Amino acid sequence: MILNTKKVHYAWIILIVTFLSVIVAAVTNTMSGVMMIPFEEEFGWSRASISGAFAICITLVGFSGPFVAGLFQKFTVRKVLLIGMGTLLLALLLTTFMTKIWHLYIIWGVIIGLSAGAFLTVLNTYVATTWFEEKRGLALGLLTSSSAAGQLIFLPLLAYVVGNFSWRSAILTIFVFGLFIYLCIWIFMKNDPADVGVLPLGAKVRNQLNINPVNPIKAAFDGLKLGVKSKVFWLLAGSFFICGFSTSGLIGTHFISLCIGYGYKEVTAASLLAFMGIFNIIGTTLSGYFSDRLDNRWLLFWYYGLRGLSLLVLPFALSTNSVFYLAAFAIFYGLDWIATVPPTIKLATDHFGKDKVGVIYGWIYSAHQLGAGAAAYGGGLAYSWFNAYQSIFFAAGIFCIIATLFVLNIKRKTVIDQNLSA
Repeated sequence: MILNTKKVHYAWIILIVTFLSVIVAAVTNTMSGVMMIPFEEEFGWSRASISGAFAICITLVGFSGPFVAGLFQKFTVRKVLLIGMGTLLLALLLTTFMTKIWHLYIIWGVIIGLSAGAFLTVLNTYVATTWFEEKRGLALGLLTSSSAAGQLIFLPLLAYVVGNFSWRSAILTIFVFGLFIYLCIWIFMKNDPADVGVLPLGAKVRNQLNINPVNPIKAAFDGLKLGVKSKVFWLLAGSFFICGFSTSGLIGTHFISLCIGYGYKEVTAASLLAFMGIFNIIGTTLSGYFSDRLDNRWLLFWYYGLRGLSLLVLPFALSTNSVFYLAAFAIFYGLDWIATVPPTIKLATDHFGKDKVGVIYGWIYSAHQLGAGAAAYGGGLAYSWFNAYQSIFFAAGIFCIIATLFVLNIKRKTVIDQNLSA
């Protein structure tokens, strides 16, 4: 018997637990920008070497996505998230004991990269499509903004802890918060609305359970075979490569170091990044709302175009030492940071269907993280060569302009097309 209740639908509880879980994984990735200079100063490692470890982490997060989608189908999401969060917490503890550069590559590059992938790839898509029939775009926007919320809350705090105590204390701060989230997953996370006797929010019929005997590896590569035959897949993957290059890989990893190079304090730079996070939450949530109502191709066109322009003027804004220009950049770029995610997922869902979008989007997200990894390592390499970051930020701005051409070449999915693919 299906239970109906006038109280808060359990989908919103799942959304909150997912939101908080993603924060832990996202902050672990984003705090690489805070850790760059402390690692450089304590261990004497080059910035390019440190960036290489962070690049591996970012890339593995992406390439774990299609396999995570398969694991969600094979097992319960609760089991996958508990293992992922437990492994992530163990890696954070191990980080405080590292002494060699290869320790950083194994712990942060490989272990954190794979464990964070359980949260940062297809989880948001899974929750939105499984638990929400109505308000799905809004749910995606809220979930996508979780990384920005973590940035807003934790980056200034972590920069303060690093500056006044140590980078190890900052790591332990995230560890403690992660323990709390682990308990939330243990208690509240469910795999399907049927587990609590409800339908998806706004649905009239029950979704089929997402547990089946499919091999996760086979499911991942079957999705890849389907994707590579489609022009839409390549256009979305190419534009998302540029998205990752121009956001988490570049800004997330090197923005704080860039600001320090212009004479700003680390806490100031982290606070500016957190300020972007405020508008990131607003922009991503609005993007989810608009993705249900407007042509998602044109949304992506404006997002990439405006992001490219903002990156091209960033060095000028920093060189002026003007609060006005920096605030303007933070607002402008923040609104646009990950607003690309809801329209990208919506386009992938329209073209490949709800049943296949988890794995397909997992591969598209892999391209995003490959771009992010390229920027993370490329930024460190550019700094080692030129002792400056301007060239890599200029390249990112031009790439974003190119991405506008990719998204406009995506054929609009008509009602007839949707019926044929159903």
